[in-house]
Amino acid sequence: MITLRRGALALAFLALALPACAPREPHFALQSVSGLLPRLQFQLTDDNGRAVTADDYRGKLVLLYFGYTQCPDACPTTLTMLASVMHRLGPQAANVRVLFVTVDPQRDTSAVLKRYVAFFGPQFVGLRGDDSALTTLTKRYRIAYHREPPDHNGYYAVDHSSAIFIFDTAGRPRLLAQEGDSAQTIAQDLQRLTAS
Repeated sequence: MITLRRGALALAFLALALPACAPREPHFALQSVSGLLPRLQFQLTDDNGRAVTADDYRGKLVLLYFGYTQCPDACPTTLTMLASVMHRLGPQAANVRVLFVTVDPQRDTSAVLKRYVAFFGPQFVGLRGDDSALTTLTKRYRIAYHREPPDHNGYYAVDHSSAIFIFDTAGRPRLLAQEGDSAQTIAQDLQRLTAS
């Protein structure tokens, strides 16, 4: 009987001690999405016209953002803010890729995307796919987008979600940045993620 009690006490102590020995998850300011979204996965074409998959970006922290080059406000504002994040990271920015996936592949050719992302920095990559590939990817990450009817000049706007999905170097979803999150906050969380 005493042996059973000692054994039970030892197991209880072990159960309490194990969490203390486990590596602690750093505190992030951004919203954690670990375990809530699927791993980074896609088959698209990059701004050099090459077929790429998520595996091409393994080993880098990936920031995934959906938009289009003729977006008048949200996209340039967000990408400018992310360029500021890269500046704040300094040399660590070499280990980050910002993947800008167009929701307007009819107008955003690879050449158009290449010119556009070049304004923001070498860490930025433009990606495009046909409507089928785009639908698959936007459903995977619950992104909503809608193309408005063209005006008399043929111009149309595209309404789209503006979340920034952050994946670790193994392609696992970790954080979600949203409108209103500052460059400083995102940069600090990327540094925490790199250190974890």
